[in-house]
Amino acid sequence: MHSETKLPSGAWKTVGFLCMVGCLNYLVRVMITTMKGSIQETIPMTDSQFGLLTSSFLWVYGLASPFAGYLSDRFKRSRVIVVCLFAWSLTTWLTAYTDSFEGLLATRILMGLSEACYIPAALALITDYHRGATRSFANGLHLAGIMAGSGLSFLGGWIADIYAWETPFVLFGTIGVVYAAFLWPTLKEAPKRADPAGVPDKKEISVSFWEGIFTLLKNRAFILLLFFWGGLGLSWVVVGWLPAFYKEKYNLSQGEASVYATMYLNTATFIGVLAGGALADYWNRFNKSARLWVPFLGLLIAAPAVYIAGDVYILPFAIAGFMLYAMTLTFSDSNLMPILCMIADSRYLATGYGFLNMISCLVGGLGVYLGGVMLDLKFPFEYLFQGVSVFLGACALLLLIIKRSLS
Repeated sequence: MHSETKLPSGAWKTVGFLCMVGCLNYLVRVMITTMKGSIQETIPMTDSQFGLLTSSFLWVYGLASPFAGYLSDRFKRSRVIVVCLFAWSLTTWLTAYTDSFEGLLATRILMGLSEACYIPAALALITDYHRGATRSFANGLHLAGIMAGSGLSFLGGWIADIYAWETPFVLFGTIGVVYAAFLWPTLKEAPKRADPAGVPDKKEISVSFWEGIFTLLKNRAFILLLFFWGGLGLSWVVVGWLPAFYKEKYNLSQGEASVYATMYLNTATFIGVLAGGALADYWNRFNKSARLWVPFLGLLIAAPAVYIAGDVYILPFAIAGFMLYAMTLTFSDSNLMPILCMIADSRYLATGYGFLNMISCLVGGLGVYLGGVMLDLKFPFEYLFQGVSVFLGACALLLLIIKRSLS
């Protein structure tokens, strides 16, 4: 028992380093949604075109994710992470120098490619360090860094209001390049060891991309998990259109709307990923299905919360509803990799997570784009959030089916 609970040196320091990388990852990914007005004033485009900027990122990011995950299983995860950080930070910086819709679209595609390896590599590296009772909380802590970055993305709209839309891209691109230079000699691989089940370290076993694909797709529980995470990908509809919803429905400035849509929302997600991870780790001592039950209960709250929040006319009630939705939805985020560890071959955890990312991003990107099309056709915002609510309910049922398939 002692060997299961004793962590290798640097386990929590690594999570801390990755929290900062994850923060930058989501900050530069999401902040474009907070400066819609500033960008459209400089580069005219329709709502569907603006939605396509996020959708194109998600589609490219998703399609690249399975192979990106394999690279993290094949090569040193720490090196993959730092190279990705440098590449997406350079792309962020270059975005400031585009002056057309086509140029913005090209940089978003490059951003999708450069960010694709990060999440599978980071979560797999954390799993390499945390193989026992701290696994869900360690994943949740890293995701809290990601949620902090998403919350801080309001800085994009705020800085754009004061200066210009290009300024945030230059600033955060530069910060990312400097941090990549710091991490290159600092971020380390986990020590080689057997995990609690006695499986040898993954670096001692050869891996193959196509073998990994076939191994994963022959697993019924993994297929169900793909449908589950794909459904949750529609949460990108909320991320992509909430700033515009607040601005138009409550007559707010771009800066105010970006704060309500990112800082408030992601304060809730920050709490949610930590609470969901800690609760699952504690409950797992008594119930080995706890990492499935915690996200199930979260979705039972998140689905009605987002439905109601999108349909109220009092701003504080809408903020509270979206915060409750965000907090409980992220119970699934902090437990996804631990659930995958219950299902998949340990050699292909990053590859498996890459597949999950692919499905989620393809669905999420389609949802964001169709949301823009619906808005161009004068459909109300409420329809977008109500559709997300229905899919969240279906995802909760899928978790019960996954649990049954594992029993």
